[in-house]
Amino acid sequence: MNAKEIIGKIEDEQKKTEIPEFNVGDTVRVSNKIKEGNKERIQIFEGTVLKKQGGSNRETFTVRKISSGVGVEKTFPIHSPNVEKVEVVRRGKVRRAKLNYLRDRVGKRAKVKETI
Repeated sequence: MNAKEIIGKIEDEQKKTEIPEFNVGDTVRVSNKIKEGNKERIQIFEGTVLKKQGGSNRETFTVRKISSGVGVEKTFPIHSPNVEKVEVVRRGKVRRAKLNYLRDRVGKRAKVKETI
């Protein structure tokens, strides 16, 4: 067995079995585990998916929301044990793989059309 096969086998063990089906442009609610001292709590981050990237167990997605007038972006690994669950709130209709143009927009212009 060579090194690539060994690494591939380790990565497959770390993958989650149930991955939610969501795409770029969808509004999602991500439940994220946060450790503070010896306590653990779940924090919810809701926003629009700007991009999905990577593959295998390194796959990540970036979510953006506007919090009190300031844009906040967080990148979450899909297969991380800290990501409890990802719920799709709304499905978005977009024609791009990465929505970097939303960073420059404010208000109604920053919205993504919803698919019916």
